[in-house]
Amino acid sequence: MKATILRLLVALLPLSLPLAAHADKLAMPADAPPAFLAECAGCHLAFPAQLLVADDWKRVMAKLEKHYGGDASLDEKTRLTIENFLIKYAGDAKKIGASGTAAGATELPRLTATAWFKRKHHEVPQADWRHAKVKTPSNCAGCHTRAAEGGYRKREIVMPDGKKWE
Repeated sequence: MKATILRLLVALLPLSLPLAAHADKLAMPADAPPAFLAECAGCHLAFPAQLLVADDWKRVMAKLEKHYGGDASLDEKTRLTIENFLIKYAGDAKKIGASGTAAGATELPRLTATAWFKRKHHEVPQADWRHAKVKTPSNCAGCHTRAAEGGYRKREIVMPDGKKWE
């Protein structure tokens, strides 16, 4: 019996490898609306929808006139198109956690406040966040060299001092 279970587990192992290989790959879905890239990536990285939960995305999209210190207002049709896309691909609260910003708060949700982000970045020294190349934890491309393509693998990280992440 034990031998049969062991053979089954060994046989299933290759099926789990692709899941591990994509754990740090957040590719843009094929049905991403052009407006998402045009509007969002026009000012900052078009953050993968999986990095916030649906309720947080709704709150972000409801306050575009006060978008983290700027005005990112959109016509209603474009706003709804982008919001629906973000909600469709939003992250799982069990995996990433909510942004930590209460639903009634005036402050917008931040992906850098999620449990997932904190868990993944707890070893990053504060000096690296303040480095001129990075400036803020929300500047993924400051260290993740393939962030614009959805690549967040450790082997693709180059710290502000030019060294690869180890």
